[in-house]
Amino acid sequence: MDSTTWVGATAKQIARAVRRGDASATQVVADHLEQIAISDPALGAFRVVRGGEAITEAEKVDDQEDLANLPLAGVPVAVKENTPVAGLPTWHGSAAARTPEVAEEDHEVVRRLRGAGAVVVGVTRMPEMGLWAVTDDEDGPTRNPWDLERTPGGSSGGSAAAVAAGLVPLAQGNDGLGSIRIPAACCGLVGLKPGRGAVPVDFGDKDWFGLVENGMLATTVADAALGFAVLAGQVPGKLVEPSKLRIGVSLRSPAAGVKPDEPNVSAVTKASKLLVDAGHDTVTADPTYPTGVALGVLATWFAGAYKNSEGLPLERLQPRTRRHIQLGKAVTRAGLVRQRQRDAWRERSIQFFADRSIDLLLTPALATAPPPAVRYSASAWRKNMWANASYAPYAAPWNFAGLPAIVVPVGFRPDGLPLAVQLVGPPDSELLMLAVAGQFEVLNPWQRHALV
Repeated sequence: MDSTTWVGATAKQIARAVRRGDASATQVVADHLEQIAISDPALGAFRVVRGGEAITEAEKVDDQEDLANLPLAGVPVAVKENTPVAGLPTWHGSAAARTPEVAEEDHEVVRRLRGAGAVVVGVTRMPEMGLWAVTDDEDGPTRNPWDLERTPGGSSGGSAAAVAAGLVPLAQGNDGLGSIRIPAACCGLVGLKPGRGAVPVDFGDKDWFGLVENGMLATTVADAALGFAVLAGQVPGKLVEPSKLRIGVSLRSPAAGVKPDEPNVSAVTKASKLLVDAGHDTVTADPTYPTGVALGVLATWFAGAYKNSEGLPLERLQPRTRRHIQLGKAVTRAGLVRQRQRDAWRERSIQFFADRSIDLLLTPALATAPPPAVRYSASAWRKNMWANASYAPYAAPWNFAGLPAIVVPVGFRPDGLPLAVQLVGPPDSELLMLAVAGQFEVLNPWQRHALV
């Protein structure tokens, strides 16, 4: 971090300085707005930057008398554009999908961030209706700060790009089939998908039948834990060093015909060694991914698009989105979205941890490198489907089960892009996963930001 600017500081560092009076929220926010103006034209991470409004809100933070009680005092944050922010339209990834009116009030997670002292500097881009693991729209692709020719992932791609480039220390995202964890893996970040019910969702009929969870993207485990505590309505505290754990390790892909490439295999090998170095036991433990579950995930994904399209001008949506909606209409009419199937998979997944006597499961985060940053929004549905399924199959089963999962950086691919792994746990294991991620960070520190 340059001593003349707060850009590059962690959320914890910023909040501590603002609470102590060593920095003003106004200066911190101004520094980050200046960096956004410099770097975002190349990245396309932000849909809207709230320049003047953010400065005004930072001044109000500085005027508060209870700074000591604000865990995110003066911290600039970004919010994914499908999450209502008072005074802005909710874009949902395109002009065709956005709500025509501005939001009258903040979404609950935004309200909690502001209540903790954070300042919303802008909203970040996502693919249309959040359907894809690549982020682009009619304005062009959002780019990965580690390699501008690659995607930052999706659907929370704008949030991930903003954090990885140091434009904000924290960004909110949401995860329906991997939309926090996939961008975290692409951009070398910590990305936690909480388990069902841990953090408010409140998206009405836009939650993909309950698959979606809200969470945060961060460059450190401490910041990720702080963000999770705020969103979950908990009092932030220190993570407890875990006692000896038994952790299952699996390379098995949930998608038939898709296998992890050598760098992602090596990431799991490295993470397994780090777990042993931290005092834990590792054992091979391959989940069985039934074909019915894969089909159920697809049916719910399609049907979610159909349900979310009600009232939208279908002729203005992207071709890939229209095709997705058509399939959603068909599976909805066929009754293929079945809650009992999800309940059964959740029970089976929880039982998997008990039967194998494991506390957590370690898997690859991705199967290949992030795809190129190109105009997928103008491409055929089939191309988009293959791009998604071939590089990011490991996240979706755990949304279907409603279990918590986290992505943690572990190094770099030979091409210089980040490598990451995923940890999955039973219900209410978010803090345990964060604690283990913290052990990774201590034993194998990662570079927090890309140099754009």
